Amino acid sequence: MKHKKTDSHTRSIVKTFSYRLIGAFVTATVAGVLTGQIHTALSVGAIDTLVKIGVYYGHERLWNRLSFGLAKEPEYNI
Repeated sequence: MKHKKTDSHTRSIVKTFSYRLIGAFVTATVAGVLTGQIHTALSVGAIDTLVKIGVYYGHERLWNRLSFGLAKEPEYNI
């Protein structure tokens, strides 16, 4: 019987950081447009990123424990 594939912890961490880099850029850009202040925009982007890295990693690991939406393997192979 094959085990379902799940991301390794390292893969989840790399995915988390790559996603958050994109998110930090978007957040800092929006904050910069709204406030007109570079320092505030960068601070908001940095704090947002630090918080969301932990949240995203936990979310990824939780979903790896769930079987919801995964294709079921046949009980036998010919």
